[in-house]
Amino acid sequence: MTRVFITGTAGFIGFHLARLLLDEGMQVHGFDGMTDYYDVSLKQRRHGMLHQKPGFSATEAMLEDGTRVQEAAEAFTPDVIVHLAAQAGVRYSLENPRSYVDANLVGTFNVMEAARITRPRHLLMASTSSVYGANEKIPFAETDKADAPLTIYAATKKANEAMGHSYAHLWDIPTTMFRFFTVYGPWGRPDMALYKFVDAILDGRPIDIYNHGDMWRDFTYVDDLVRAIRLLMDAAPVRPDSADQIEPGDSLSPTAPHRIVNIGNSDKVRLLDFVDAIEQALGQKAARNYMDMQPGDVPATWADAALLTRLTGYAPQTDFRDGVGRFVAWFRDYYGK
Repeated sequence: MTRVFITGTAGFIGFHLARLLLDEGMQVHGFDGMTDYYDVSLKQRRHGMLHQKPGFSATEAMLEDGTRVQEAAEAFTPDVIVHLAAQAGVRYSLENPRSYVDANLVGTFNVMEAARITRPRHLLMASTSSVYGANEKIPFAETDKADAPLTIYAATKKANEAMGHSYAHLWDIPTTMFRFFTVYGPWGRPDMALYKFVDAILDGRPIDIYNHGDMWRDFTYVDDLVRAIRLLMDAAPVRPDSADQIEPGDSLSPTAPHRIVNIGNSDKVRLLDFVDAIEQALGQKAARNYMDMQPGDVPATWADAALLTRLTGYAPQTDFRDGVGRFVAWFRDYYGK
């Protein structure tokens, strides 16, 4: 029975991943700090649902507490570690950059140290499409340069990729970094655009649309995302004997069992079309407040997910209209609106 240690199980993506693995009969130990970046009651509800499933246990402690991370991992003896916990959000990084250094740099270091000690067969860690920063070539491919992050959030995630590579090289820890592209779905974070738009429209408040709507995103439905992570768990990278063994388009390192993988829908959707889908699902029009681009934002994201498909045979494909409809149904049920 596979034993999986997941950080961030009270969070949006961690909750969905833990639920998927538990439904497959795996043992899951969650680690979450229950921080108040957003409504803690939402995190408590997610954890409460997981605790109702056989095979789930959890430690509530801060990621920055290296002793607690190590003790929890050593006691659980994981086969796989999936590190999802982080200080997220591009815009919040403009207000509180230190929280990103603490959680994303120090916290990730603590998880890597736990992996060095417990020796899982695979360490998987979350990165973000934000690392592509100012890149103008789209769709974004894992082998593209990503050396121009536009926010401290993106910079910490790029640093995590480099930190993961060094540990994979030094300690021979098979490591996969996955770059997410605009994940959405039921039980999402209240700071995310879809959540804020639905809440505002139902309350009759205007929604803020940046860059006057001239923005494109590769919206990835959360069920597709966690299915991809599940399949990547079985695709641990192997250190190549030489660079000649690496196939074109593969981000596998020539010096470490380390790989970067995009997880996205491989499609760019215009923000205004996304808003139209929300209005259709709600049966209600939005009052639109068109604004200039925010610092740190990029006009477009779009994933080249060919490597994910090559490694797993899987490609996310939920249409954004279907995904929005499922989120709206959950939101109305959860809040009684």
